[in-house]
Amino acid sequence: MTDLVFEPTMVREHKTARELYDVVKANPARARFGFGEKLAIMNIDFQQAYTRPDLFPKSAYVTDPRQIEHTNRISALARAKGMPVIWSRVAYKPDGGDAGVWGTRTDTPDSLQNIKYESERHLFDPRVEIDEARDLVFTKRMPSAFFETPLASYLVWHKVDTVVITGGSTSGCVRATAVDSLSHGYRTIVPEQCVADKHESYHFANLTDLLLKYADVVDVGEVEAWLSAR
Repeated sequence: MTDLVFEPTMVREHKTARELYDVVKANPARARFGFGEKLAIMNIDFQQAYTRPDLFPKSAYVTDPRQIEHTNRISALARAKGMPVIWSRVAYKPDGGDAGVWGTRTDTPDSLQNIKYESERHLFDPRVEIDEARDLVFTKRMPSAFFETPLASYLVWHKVDTVVITGGSTSGCVRATAVDSLSHGYRTIVPEQCVADKHESYHFANLTDLLLKYADVVDVGEVEAWLSAR
């Protein structure tokens, strides 16, 4: 019996992550999931640890300077159409004992596991417009907004079939939530201007992967237009 030997077939190109994303976006290889009948806006971790480089330069990130403005606008449109708006943030108790194995990786002052309840890092960015009477707000411990949170049951109760994901980071909590959203059977949409990451390579590499596999990555204007037309 002859042993089979295969040459490496991984594609190698001298393009940046952003250039590869632009190529894939311009030449989509997959059919789109599209919008269903009712969407929910899932806004992930718009808290100061991640949105305020003036306060927390080691952990915060800004990709599109109008990210929060875009997110507030589509959230307001969704509310006006009777569709759910949801906000998550991440935090741990003072000793970090609820961070699980994730909390064993680092204990630096700016690490994710050192965002404590009611700390300045835990607080929502004051620019985000949350309707406390109508929006669902919860704290999560892990990357996906679905993991051990009320999100799944909330979407079922509100008869949602489409989840629009905003926030950060693109390579972390946005990606994890998008994969879980698809796995739960939801059409999943990521408005490009509404997500951010620490480095453009992580950001655009993960947008490419989301676009190819797990979500429709679209201009935020498409979400606005769909909502406005309802």
